Amino acid sequence: MDTIASLFSFITWPVSWVIVQFHKLYGAIFGDDTGWAWGLSIVSLVVLIRICLIPLFVKQIKSTRNMQVLQPKMKAIQERYKSDKQRQSEEMMKLYKETGTNPLSSCLPILAQSPFFFALYHVLSAIASGKTIGVIDQPLLDSARKAHIFGAPLAAKFMDSASDVSALGASLLDVRVVTAVMIVMMSASQFFTQRQLMTKNVDLTVKTPYMQQQKMLMYIFPLIFAVMGINFPVGVLVYWLTTNVWTMGQQMYVINQNPTPGSKAQDHYLGRLLKSVTAHGEVRGRTKRNTVKRIVSKGSDRNDIERKFITGLAKLGFAAQEDGTVIKSDTALAESEGGAAQRRQQPKRQTKAQRQTGAAQQTGAKDSDSTESGSKTSLEKPDASQDDKPKPAGKPASGSSRQAKSGQRKGPQRPKHPSKK
Repeated sequence: MDTIASLFSFITWPVSWVIVQFHKLYGAIFGDDTGWAWGLSIVSLVVLIRICLIPLFVKQIKSTRNMQVLQPKMKAIQERYKSDKQRQSEEMMKLYKETGTNPLSSCLPILAQSPFFFALYHVLSAIASGKTIGVIDQPLLDSARKAHIFGAPLAAKFMDSASDVSALGASLLDVRVVTAVMIVMMSASQFFTQRQLMTKNVDLTVKTPYMQQQKMLMYIFPLIFAVMGINFPVGVLVYWLTTNVWTMGQQMYVINQNPTPGSKAQDHYLGRLLKSVTAHGEVRGRTKRNTVKRIVSKGSDRNDIERKFITGLAKLGFAAQEDGTVIKSDTALAESEGGAAQRRQQPKRQTKAQRQTGAAQQTGAKDSDSTESGSKTSLEKPDASQDDKPKPAGKPASGSSRQAKSGQRKGPQRPKHPSKK
């Protein structure tokens, strides 16, 4: 670790200068030799660095979302050109170029922080060794060596021996307890940050290997921090714990205000937005109007959560406009009620057993109907055939049409002429 930190020695002077400036401010409040003055100086250094890295953090979020959206297409390219690795790489680069996605953007904040992290480690190692570094002269060095955070010196490590710790004016037990607690908190904050990203801000409708990789990192990163943390000075643990807490809060804000489409966070966000429109009768805030504007512009490409939001507005009598605002619309309300009535009129879905029972009953009814019709046909057919045959005339009628003999015409007969009797 010391060898790696020495590679970033060129940045130790600016890092030490920033720490000293903050130390002057906090030293006037808490005292020059206190752990609060030096500890808060390190925390302020983290905050300053993370504020400067906000543009990179925004790029990281966009890159992560684009990678999630592109996973199905990337998987299709891998399967299509699995025997041609060169063509596979070319198609991947073409896809990245068309969508404006940079896979390395997700690592930019960590890469940008690394020089400051190792420079701070180099500064604290020099303080532990009793060497001046950067703008930290001998008086500041003596003040820093006296500073303790909850009984642990700023430059002490978990793996230090009892003699090294006693040289800094502390006990080994205090150092071990404080560093162990800080390592656990550092690993837990890293785990919670990754878990929050996976459970709330991921499109659950897309199942890709990328999600499996992120789940693995959720458990691997905390273990890496725990193993490496035993070799970090207390001041570096303060730095890394602060940056993890900052990342967790920053990510929580982004998830609540600009969630990934199709995620649980988007469902919660649009639910809150719908309540706000119900209470105020309008979309308040430019960010919220931009959200509604994006949903309207998608048209038929909206996901289930966004369609649910548009339907919720229609039930309240509102129609979303292209500029992100909403207006009162009786047409939207009528269409919503008509769609609901149509859904209510749809027959209830039957189970498989009910469908089989109904089919058997219909088959039995058809068989009985065919049997009855067959019997009626067999009984009525002879009469019908006799009625249809031509009846020869010439024989006297005797009685009604039912008693007429074969060959005589049925019905009333014409009286014969007297001469033919």
